[in-house]
Amino acid sequence: MHLDEAVAYLNDFLRVDSVRDYPQALNGLQFENSGGLSRIGAAVDATESTIREAASAGVDFLIVHHGLFWNGAQRATGANYRKIRQLIEADMAVYSAHLPLDVHPQIGNNALLAGAIGLAGGEPFLEIHGQPAGLRFEAEISREVLRDQIERAVGGPVHLAPGGPVLARRIGIVTGGAGAEIARAAAEGIDTLVTGEGPHWSYTAAEELRVNLFYAGHYATETFGVKALAELLARKLALPWQFIDHPTGL
Repeated sequence: MHLDEAVAYLNDFLRVDSVRDYPQALNGLQFENSGGLSRIGAAVDATESTIREAASAGVDFLIVHHGLFWNGAQRATGANYRKIRQLIEADMAVYSAHLPLDVHPQIGNNALLAGAIGLAGGEPFLEIHGQPAGLRFEAEISREVLRDQIERAVGGPVHLAPGGPVLARRIGIVTGGAGAEIARAAAEGIDTLVTGEGPHWSYTAAEELRVNLFYAGHYATETFGVKALAELLARKLALPWQFIDHPTGL
């Protein structure tokens, strides 16, 4: 499959044209190569480090969640110049999917994290940029058991603001940095919100709103989608793929 065909397939599968997003997300193909595909890579962030490692591994199609332009328009100097040079020298294309990957019902970060912690039957909730950005679940599970399950899913420690009930019944999942949305989640009836991170004030806000707020790591909660998307495309193309792990600890 040529690069153009792979991009068209991913755009259609993720509904890139119909999912609204932050302007700097620039979902879809962000950097093209000469057209050939031989090895697929997946990474959460399109950083100098992940691009360098991908190039060393022979990756020529890199799928990321946070793309090359996440910080907005910048001069092609310093690290930006080095990234561009590495991409050209490695003949590597970069494909980015932010909210389209978060919200996808099969391979989205929300859906896969929910499945990994044993939750099923979720309903969309918490509108961001015109579409629901999270999933809500009806369950009965103690928040301590839930924390154990989340820690197993993300492979690391999870911080809890224990503002809500000991027995969680209305659980919301919004991967990434949705801690700042704690008030809106509470207004939608959520008693327990699982996300990646939030600002300092979100902890005390969760206490005052009587909501449990789990901080499971922005990076850790957003590894699921890029892995699943790379594996899906690799199967379709009969190509090898690999995940390039570059955790931030946040």
